Amino acid sequence: MISSKKHLIRTNSPIKAALSQLDELAADAILFVVDENDKLIGSLTDGDVRRGFLKGRTLEDNVDCFIHPHPKFLIKGAYNIDDVIDYRNKSFKIIPVLNSSGEIVNIINFRFLKSYLPVDAVLMAGGRGERLKPLTDSTPKPLLQIGDKPIIEHNVDRLASYGIDDIWISVRYLGEQLEAYFNNGHHKQINVKYVWENEPLGTLGAVSKITDFQHDYILVSNSDILTNLDYEDFFLDFIKSGAALSVVTIPYSVNIPYAVLETSNGHVVSFKEKPTYTYYSNGGIYLIKKEALDMLPKNQFYNATDFMELLISNNMKINSYPLRGYWLDIGKPEDYKKAQEDIHHIKF
Repeated sequence: MISSKKHLIRTNSPIKAALSQLDELAADAILFVVDENDKLIGSLTDGDVRRGFLKGRTLEDNVDCFIHPHPKFLIKGAYNIDDVIDYRNKSFKIIPVLNSSGEIVNIINFRFLKSYLPVDAVLMAGGRGERLKPLTDSTPKPLLQIGDKPIIEHNVDRLASYGIDDIWISVRYLGEQLEAYFNNGHHKQINVKYVWENEPLGTLGAVSKITDFQHDYILVSNSDILTNLDYEDFFLDFIKSGAALSVVTIPYSVNIPYAVLETSNGHVVSFKEKPTYTYYSNGGIYLIKKEALDMLPKNQFYNATDFMELLISNNMKINSYPLRGYWLDIGKPEDYKKAQEDIHHIKF
């Protein structure tokens, strides 16, 4: 899916036409020269045109006489996050994404994207939202408004801002409304597909129905979470850990207002005066190696916690990623009210 046709120009086009396009692009002035199948041939900037004129080219020549034949690019589903970070750090801000045939399928612009993660995302949005009735009697919980857009759209837009542009939404209750709202996602320059649950499949069961993931890493998240999670940092931590699965964990501190005694055989061996203990709860956001999903039972009710127990029983590593930002699970009316207030004060 091409996110910006304005950066494309056909081979053999007049250089005058290219100059007009470059002028319209202003701060984003770079063109990618393609053949009739959108296969990348080269790139063209104002500097390439200037150097061409200095070598004797004229306004009567076509773009092929001016192009840079070896532009930077990424291959869909086969690139490394280190390449992305390197391009970004070296100010290569506009990069074409090619398929295996060399055809441009996307163009990323780091003026608007925080990253371009090699990740597919699955948002679980099939629940009934019983605790939020009557708000959910005619509207699926993910489509309830938080500020100026629905809960789930906050999640979709944040994922897209990190370059995650292949998104599946698991739907059941009033799922037609979600399909109508996002359609195929092209208006947001992403691809959106839907996984229908004929029966409830838990927090991970629907993932087993997806057979066409584009990347080797899969992010699974509840769709009713409001968060400003840094997905790139989460991904880098996951890669560094070497784990099969990483889960976002939410720290909770418990303050004990008394001295806590440690005893052995009835004897006090130590004590702590009014200690604070920190515990970590499941944040409902997971990164999983695609190969690990081969262990997932097909088309049956299965929760993420069941899957984590399965991995542990097979001596596979699970990583905890303590969240340092904002997180709110919108499950109850008081959570929904808090989200409506927080959206105006938290940096997302």
